[in-house]
Amino acid sequence: MNKRLLMSVLLAAMLAACSSKAVKDTPQAAVVDKSPATTQSSSSNDSATSGVSDSSLASNPLKDPNNILSKRNIYFDYDSDAVKAEFRPLIEAHAKYLTAHSDAKVSLLGNTDDRGTREYNLSLGQRRAVAVKKVLNVLGVQDSQIETVSFGKEKANATCADDSCYKQDRRVDIVYQGE
Repeated sequence: MNKRLLMSVLLAAMLAACSSKAVKDTPQAAVVDKSPATTQSSSSNDSATSGVSDSSLASNPLKDPNNILSKRNIYFDYDSDAVKAEFRPLIEAHAKYLTAHSDAKVSLLGNTDDRGTREYNLSLGQRRAVAVKKVLNVLGVQDSQIETVSFGKEKANATCADDSCYKQDRRVDIVYQGE
């Protein structure tokens, strides 16, 4: 008798967790997370690993095409929110800039290709943005400087037909406030 009751409760809980409400289908819809995450500091954000020298911070390195800070896209594998090692120097450079400029703020815009449901892609885009945020937090960037937004597949390339095109949509864009 206890097994039946337990199974009934578990089944009801699983069904409740799987339910979803209809979402208004607008291209402007996005998931935004402004909740604080735990922040840890790291001593590994020196200029040798980040590619940013202190002298280049005097001018506007965000607009200098020769500076690593002008690169603003972090790409992901299919159906993944794991930050690739090849993008670590880029994220470290942005972390160094943000920690040196406490008034600077960024939005991390999570994107996906157009395969999958709208809800799944909004969730995946948010997970990608949060993954980059966590790396920035570990490198010393404050939560108050970071906003995460998911566009899901809303900004996907509509003419895409193969993986070489899809991989350009699987990204997080770093956008500084005021740009």
